[in-house]
Amino acid sequence: MTKTTIATLCLFALSACSSAAQGTKSQAPTDVVAKVGSTTITLAEVDEVALRQSASQYGSARLGQALYLARRSALDDLVGDRLLDLEAKARSVERTALVEREITSTVSAPSEAEILAWYQANPAQVQKATLEQVRAPIRALLLEERTSAARDRFLEGLRAKTRVVLNLEAPRQEIRAAGRPAKGPAGAPIEIVEFSDFQCPFCRRSRPTVEQVLKTYGDKIRLVYRHYPLPSHPNARPAAEAASCAAEQDKFWQYHDQLFDNPTRLSDADLKEHAGAVGLQRDQFNACFDQKKYKKDVDADIAEADEAGVTGTPAFFINGRSLDGAQPFDAFKRIIDEELELKAR
Repeated sequence: MTKTTIATLCLFALSACSSAAQGTKSQAPTDVVAKVGSTTITLAEVDEVALRQSASQYGSARLGQALYLARRSALDDLVGDRLLDLEAKARSVERTALVEREITSTVSAPSEAEILAWYQANPAQVQKATLEQVRAPIRALLLEERTSAARDRFLEGLRAKTRVVLNLEAPRQEIRAAGRPAKGPAGAPIEIVEFSDFQCPFCRRSRPTVEQVLKTYGDKIRLVYRHYPLPSHPNARPAAEAASCAAEQDKFWQYHDQLFDNPTRLSDADLKEHAGAVGLQRDQFNACFDQKKYKKDVDADIAEADEAGVTGTPAFFINGRSLDGAQPFDAFKRIIDEELELKAR
């Protein structure tokens, strides 16, 4: 997790449409939460860094999740520093010299064309400021992002030759599958419960990433779909009920794809037309939809999402671990790989 900031810009990366915990193991300050080679990192060392962070960095995350995110960010930094120290010692150089040689010197300064491209692509973030007013902070932001990416690449190589074991306990929610539509074997080691909204552009944006996860991990993943239509999306609730009617005829995923492929066609009449497009028995579907047969199921999904602290879509729970918004594949991979490692221990 990178803590990229920009002093004169109000930068907020929107990745979600917005609107009962399992017993997470309690850890003491002296508990070892990471091992890097033969060295250890305790929770107290992590908290010395984590508790200095601003809670505003974690948006609307619940207190337990925000604390975990702060600790995880601090732990990742500490692990990275330990890896750099071990490599510097092996090369008989200072860490600063190692960082300069392997990271800083490899980063090119942003060009004027790149600064202009970022400025033009992010009008909401610059808030009507002129390019001249924000040129310097944009340059600093791009340089920081590149440096962070270069550091991550170098650390990835160091991790390949130094065993790193993380033991920081993540908060988990108990999210039921509740008999909702699912892909993947019931006994898969990883269960992903997705709360989504058919009118949400970020949900649509997340689809290729979810498909990449399923393709990459195969039978290790079970994906469960649950509804969270937002009040700000008037067509989302009827679409959710219509999709439940499609599930009644075992064509949920075909209908799911049809709706996301046609985001501007979600009126009641459109929803009935989509039923025919995916081969549903029209009379049965229409009766189901008109009678709001699955209203209570959608209500139940919304209630459980609210209880779990969901405030926007898409929202994912990976073995109960929260991941909010249209996140990149690497964000899913990180949690999934950790969960698979835990199960293998």
